[in-house]
Amino acid sequence: MYQGQPYIKHGLGRKDAHRIITQAVVVGARVFGRAFAEAYRQASASSKYAQSAASSSSSSSHNFVSSGLTLDEACKILNVKPPQGGKANMEDVIERFKRLFDVNDPTKGGSFYLQSKILRARERIELEVREAESAAEREAEIKKGWKPKVYKDR
Repeated sequence: MYQGQPYIKHGLGRKDAHRIITQAVVVGARVFGRAFAEAYRQASASSKYAQSAASSSSSSSHNFVSSGLTLDEACKILNVKPPQGGKANMEDVIERFKRLFDVNDPTKGGSFYLQSKILRARERIELEVREAESAAEREAEIKKGWKPKVYKDR
């Protein structure tokens, strides 16, 4: 049977329960708001850093690739000199890549993370060399001039 006010029996009034729920919602919203604001600040700072790095880069417009490695980081990982004027000793890069890639094989007790970083470093250096070679080819074609093949029998 119903015997009156069940909230008073447990020491909580009906108004107290609403106050506790409201307080929990307000505190949760405050925590969520602060976390969202901090995440926005970090994303904004990251984009500003990427923009400043791209604008100060003199060698390539693609300073970051999908892996996020810069050319300097890639050269440090493989312990090779950066390409000078688009020319790099690719035999040395490949030899160091193979050695480091095999040493860090996960089946031999190595690290998959390091192995993937080594792979991305080689890809980044190869991308830089390819871009420099294609730019050099374009420059050579511009200096030489475009001379279409004209067939006189048509």
